[in-house]
Amino acid sequence: MQYISLAYMILNLPFTSLRAFEAVVRCSGFSAAADELGVSQSAVSQHVRSLEGWLGQDLLIRGARKSRPTEDGVRLALAISDGLGRISDVCGDLRSKVRNKNTIVINCPPGFAYIWLFPRLVRFDLAHPDLTISIATDAGHSGFSTGAADIAIRYELGETPGFHGHKLMEETLFPVCAPSLANGPRPIRQVADLAHHTILYDDVDRYGADSPNWTFWARECGMHLFPPERTRRFGQSNMGVQAAIDGMGVGMGRTPLVNDALADGRLVRPFPEIAKSRLSYWVSYRSGTEGNDKISRFLSWIADEARAQPAITDLKG
Repeated sequence: MQYISLAYMILNLPFTSLRAFEAVVRCSGFSAAADELGVSQSAVSQHVRSLEGWLGQDLLIRGARKSRPTEDGVRLALAISDGLGRISDVCGDLRSKVRNKNTIVINCPPGFAYIWLFPRLVRFDLAHPDLTISIATDAGHSGFSTGAADIAIRYELGETPGFHGHKLMEETLFPVCAPSLANGPRPIRQVADLAHHTILYDDVDRYGADSPNWTFWARECGMHLFPPERTRRFGQSNMGVQAAIDGMGVGMGRTPLVNDALADGRLVRPFPEIAKSRLSYWVSYRSGTEGNDKISRFLSWIADEARAQPAITDLKG
C-alpha cells in the first residue's frame, strides 16, 4: 500500500511547473529561464504561479528587477535539480546505448548553429564520411540539458565548473550594416549618424553590465549614443544578423557570427572602433569521453575551423 501511494503521488506532481521554477532559480530570472526552456516569459511566470498555488505558499520574493527564492524555494529548487539531474543522466545513458556509435550529437546555441556551424559541417562530412553529426540547439547555459549531447558549445563569461573542455573562440563587438545602408541616402560616417537609422538588438542582456550590446560597445570605446529613429528587437542572434544583411538597420556585430558576412561583403563596418567582449565560445564534453575517437576527431576539426577565422583587420568593412 505504501508503494502504491508513493507512485500515485509521483504521477500527480506538476513536473512542467517544477522544471520551470527550478530554471528560474538556477538562471536567476524569468527571461533566461524562458530562453532555456524555449517558451515565453509569461508561460514560465504562469507555471511558477501555478506551482505556488498548488503548494499553497510563495516560492519567490519578487522585486522590481529581480526575484529571489524564499528559504523553502531554495530547498525545493535544489531537490528538483537533484532529481531531474539523476533522471537526465539515466535517460542519457539509456539513449547512448542505442545511438549509433558513429553519430555525434552537438548541443549549441541556435544563432551559432545557423550562422557559423551549419555552413562548415560540409567540410567535416567530406573529411569524416564515416561519422554523422546531429545538432541540438539550446538557448540555455548548461549545453547538456537534453541529456543526450556528446559535445556542447557554450556561450559564456568563463569556464563553467564541472565541464571539461577549452575556449573555442573569443568575441569582439562593432556595429555592422548592409553596404546599401552605409552608403545610402543617409550615409553612416560617424556615430551621430545612427540617430537617423533603425538600431537592431538581439537578446543578449542576461549578463548585466557585461552583456555584449550597444551600451557595452559605446562604454568600452568611449562613444556617445544618440536616440535612434527607431529600434527593432530579435529573440535570436541569427535573426538580428540577417536583419542587418537585409538592410533593416544597424546591428551590433559579434564575431564570429558576422565574420562570413563581412568577408563576402554582405555586411560592412561603418566605424573602426572595436570592443573586446567579456564572453567567449567554449567547447565542452563529458568527463571520460575525451579519448573517444569520434569525439577527438570532432574536437580537432572544430579547433582547426576556429583557428582559420580571419582577423578583423583582414575583413572587409
